[in-house]
Amino acid sequence: MTLVTFWFIVIAILWTGFFVLEGFDLGVGMLHGVLGKDEAGRRAVINTIGPLWDGNEVWLIVAGAAMFAAFPGWYATMFSALYLALVLLLLALMVRGVSFEYRGKVDSPRWRRTWDGLLTGGSLLVPLLLGVALGDLLHGLPIDSQQEFTGSFWDLLNPYAIYVGLTLVVMCVLHGCTFIALKTVGELRQRAGQLARRVAPLAAVVVLVFAGWTHASADKGFLPNLVEIAAVLALFAAAWLVTANRDGWAFAATTFGMATVILSIFVELYPRLMVSSTNASYDLTVDNAASGSYALKVITVVFVVFFPVVLVYQAWTYHVFRRRLRVEDFVGASEH
Repeated sequence: MTLVTFWFIVIAILWTGFFVLEGFDLGVGMLHGVLGKDEAGRRAVINTIGPLWDGNEVWLIVAGAAMFAAFPGWYATMFSALYLALVLLLLALMVRGVSFEYRGKVDSPRWRRTWDGLLTGGSLLVPLLLGVALGDLLHGLPIDSQQEFTGSFWDLLNPYAIYVGLTLVVMCVLHGCTFIALKTVGELRQRAGQLARRVAPLAAVVVLVFAGWTHASADKGFLPNLVEIAAVLALFAAAWLVTANRDGWAFAATTFGMATVILSIFVELYPRLMVSSTNASYDLTVDNAASGSYALKVITVVFVVFFPVVLVYQAWTYHVFRRRLRVEDFVGASEH
């Protein structure tokens, strides 16, 4: 395996890790007002991710940094093409983060409703925008022979890319449902399970269409690859598991489903990094957009040393905050 292939795999893993971990965070953000019937319920839902959400977002930063270090040509073209979408993404992430901190700063229902609305909207926009971005990589954008984007914002909004964005929104909702059911008890857990049972069949069908469309977009033959098949099977398994009230296994199924959905895009993309809709010879690939061999060797050493440390620390964090939450714990408690 060459270093350029190794770093393509690393970047695919980082994007997958972000959506697996941040996916349920985003789902919780979208669902806190739906499942939390009162202020105590909404706070209980939010607190399921309270110690975790900011650490999960680090995966997105590291994925971007890895793209910059290993494939600067990819980073430059992609970020130029998606400039406006990325500005909206950053605004959504900032609004979402601020909402967690500020919704309880003033004891006013109107104040909390405002921040709750911003939290819901920001949590929905993040997977939608990132899904459009990932879909554009495979579908293709106007790129010339100098690896420069020659289109406009509207070129980003092709049907496939929009569908990928909607797929990730649905996946995050289901992933959030199974996480809340796993992390809570009582009536809140029941409501999360009921919603999961409604969403899971829809998510399974959505992913089935996604798998077929993704494979067709890649133009790599008739039969789908094993990752796409696994994604579909995982979602149908999740639909059965939430019906059987198997919280842990249902969350494992949505985790695996989210991972395989993201990996499907990267598997179909390789060895390309961005498809040019102008001319196939202008595609960005792992060879024509990579850093020099010395730079790749240096960042490989850094990755091998520090990435296991990050994994151990994050696993320890999840272990420490593993207990289930009760709505009663938040009745009358202060957020200040």
